[in-house]
Amino acid sequence: MTWAEICEDKSLADLPYKIETNEHGSIIMSPAKHWHGKRQGRIVRHLDRISRAGEIITEVGIETGKGVKVPDVSWCSDEFAAAHVGDEYALTAAPDICIEVLSESNSGIEVDEKKFLYFAHGASEVWICDMLGAMAFFITPTAEVPQSKLFPGFPAQV
Repeated sequence: MTWAEICEDKSLADLPYKIETNEHGSIIMSPAKHWHGKRQGRIVRHLDRISRAGEIITEVGIETGKGVKVPDVSWCSDEFAAAHVGDEYALTAAPDICIEVLSESNSGIEVDEKKFLYFAHGASEVWICDMLGAMAFFITPTAEVPQSKLFPGFPAQV
């Protein structure tokens, strides 16, 4: 299925879990527990408090060579937002910051692949929130830094 077909499919509306696709167009569904959504909300609140510009986006699809990947939370600059207006089903480039909130279903290989894909599609930073709320900030797929370069005031724990 294409991402547009998935988005238009009424039987898939309002599912209580995230949908992504793999490189073959197959749907991958990840159920999320309530604490996962709470962590997403905390990240959004912290970003909203410290960002002076840009846009915060939750659950935005990004077209990659390995299917559509959907970071839990993203932040994009005003320039990025202006370049990506309209009713695209999925972005063709990654927002400036892509944030994944981990759950039991995430493997290390999957997380590493998503970091690589987000950076390959233009992300400046990728943040990973572990299951205890600890934040890790990456400026390349393998280079972790102690704090975000774009938002140095973002807490290390949410």
